[in-house]
Amino acid sequence: MSNLGCARNLVDSEIMHGQLAAAGFTFTHDPSIADIIIVNTCSFIASAVDESVDEILELAEFKKTGQCKQFIVAGCLPERFRKDLAESLPEVDAFLGTGAYHKITQVLKHPPEKGSCLLPAPVDLPLQTHNTRRIPSTTAMAYLKATEGCNRHCTYCMIPRLRGSLRSRSTEDIIAEARHLISSGFRELVIIGQDTGCYGRDLSPDVNLSQLLEKVADISTDTWIRFLYGSPDTTDERLIRTIATHENICSYFDIPIQHVSSRILKRMGRPYDENVLRRLFDNIHEIIPEAALRTTTMVGFPGETDSDFEQMLNFIKTVKFDHLGAFIYSDSEELPSHRLSGHIPADVAEERHHILMSAQAEISAEKNQNHVGQIYPVLVEEEIEAGLFSGRSAFQAPEVDGIVYIDSADAVVGEFSDVKITDALEYDLRGESI
Repeated sequence: MSNLGCARNLVDSEIMHGQLAAAGFTFTHDPSIADIIIVNTCSFIASAVDESVDEILELAEFKKTGQCKQFIVAGCLPERFRKDLAESLPEVDAFLGTGAYHKITQVLKHPPEKGSCLLPAPVDLPLQTHNTRRIPSTTAMAYLKATEGCNRHCTYCMIPRLRGSLRSRSTEDIIAEARHLISSGFRELVIIGQDTGCYGRDLSPDVNLSQLLEKVADISTDTWIRFLYGSPDTTDERLIRTIATHENICSYFDIPIQHVSSRILKRMGRPYDENVLRRLFDNIHEIIPEAALRTTTMVGFPGETDSDFEQMLNFIKTVKFDHLGAFIYSDSEELPSHRLSGHIPADVAEERHHILMSAQAEISAEKNQNHVGQIYPVLVEEEIEAGLFSGRSAFQAPEVDGIVYIDSADAVVGEFSDVKITDALEYDLRGESI
């Protein structure tokens, strides 16, 4: 099984893995000897579509050269392109949209007509529960999906179309899964959703992310708790203080801002401005001075002027985020933003992206240099070679941030190790266990 895209997609793949294992299927990492190949795809932006199609075409070759008898494509790509995808990829036996991945066993045991598309409405997908069979693909850390879907209407985003409206799992059910994961040996739980900060707003009576974090954190003080994918308008003072008062909740705020120009933010459908953002990040650092900040921005959005871009660049240089990811606006006829005036030439957008990421590289290098000589607990995740391990500190989220290389004779994968930082790279750190 090949998984592409976000952490939410990874959880879906882990659930498919669990269902197939329960049904008696066995697994191999070698596609040349696989009887069945499954690709769980992403289609959020153009580059993700290209990556998904490339992966499909590469693995489809094993229907000719290997043992593959059934080739299944699941996830956001078939949900977005629907029957048009089936017509362009005749190698695929069946397509499962985002609302159908839980039917994987049924599809394999009772194959539908070749090229069939199973595309039930994503909002009708049964929510995962703590009893859902799942085989995590990670070692020390596990993702904990709290919500499906999103109720926002950002003009550049098709997540509500691909995943449906916001639906939150009950707090009790999430707690039950968290207990199971912790008892299984995971030392970090990362709470995720399409819009994690809105957790619980659809429940009755409603609950919020602060309450969920408190209850998960109280299960085990020896386990790190982190959440990803917040929003400026849901990161309130209660949430900040909840993180401040629980030592095992990582003081790490992932808050995508997308832009700071009021004009561009209005066009994007984002409900804040630069002043709101400045107050928010100042408030976080006032309450938690050591807090790590991560954000995501977008360049080349329709109508973005040189002045708009400079405003965002100056903001980035002032706030000095610990981690930052930047996307170039990805256009599509399906998006409301496609109909906006002032589309930016690709070369201009690429140059702005280069300038922004170069500025962030300098900020990250400076931030990392400040860690040299400090001692941090690090969650050890991999033994690279004898005496050399890799892991993450509390200010580094899995997959999206840098890592810590650890020189150690006795570090244990899946456990914490106190590490003295001895060297700083552009995005990564190196240290020795003490």
